[in-house]
Amino acid sequence: MIVVTRLNATRFAINADLIERIQENPDTVVFMVNGAKYVVTETMEEVIALVAGHRARVVSLARNYEPPQPSVPPLTHR
Repeated sequence: MIVVTRLNATRFAINADLIERIQENPDTVVFMVNGAKYVVTETMEEVIALVAGHRARVVSLARNYEPPQPSVPPLTHR
């Protein structure tokens, strides 16, 4: 998720993976794959940087991820 700002200064988060395109003329509009569109105060370059940062964090977390070891009780012999 990335956090962006509406024209009324309220902040909200959108799923960066669902962005279809971004337009700037003069307002920045973020178009989502489901047809929703959001007018934001950030520039197109800022939104792109937010998406790139989000993806870099995901890759970094995945690279350093160690799945938890299952806590299986030891086998007992009868």
